Amino acid sequence: MAASNPLVIDISRLGRRPGSMITVAETVPSPSRIGLDLIRIEAGAPIELDLTLQSVSEGVLVTGTVSAPTTGECVRCLEPVTGHVAIDLTELFAYPGSTTEKTTEEDEVGHVVDDRVDLEQPIVDAVGLALPFSPMCQDDCAGLCPDCGVALASAEPGHQHDKIDPRWAKLAALKDDISGPGADA
Repeated sequence: MAASNPLVIDISRLGRRPGSMITVAETVPSPSRIGLDLIRIEAGAPIELDLTLQSVSEGVLVTGTVSAPTTGECVRCLEPVTGHVAIDLTELFAYPGSTTEKTTEEDEVGHVVDDRVDLEQPIVDAVGLALPFSPMCQDDCAGLCPDCGVALASAEPGHQHDKIDPRWAKLAALKDDISGPGADA
């Protein structure tokens, strides 16, 4: 855990007395790109933290909300998409030597390390679940023309291309040869 990571919270002033609490209400830059292939929180984007950190017998319970702006591309027309994601966070970080730390798998519960809790992975996991897998610019996005690639939302009404069934293509070429220039009518 790097001290420069804004999602690593120092809990030294919290103490280990169950019931003691501190709040964190601040906006920090995203330490990295968080999200999916087509929609994400960009590195450096402002992440709003509104959290309560409470000491419990086995560790530190972090609850609250995390929100940030998102950017991405529409899956149908590839136009830019912007939005906002907000997640509710409830995460337990076990104290070193606690029963919880000893009886859980390494990745099952977070750990307090050097009086710090690292919120980055729980936020990454929750944001990944909250973001749409297939973001769209609008619910009825028509997408791109499969023949020429123009966005159908900005294409002229009735946009289409004349296509010849490949099974008949040779006959169409033969017809053009027969009725071409110089052919008797």
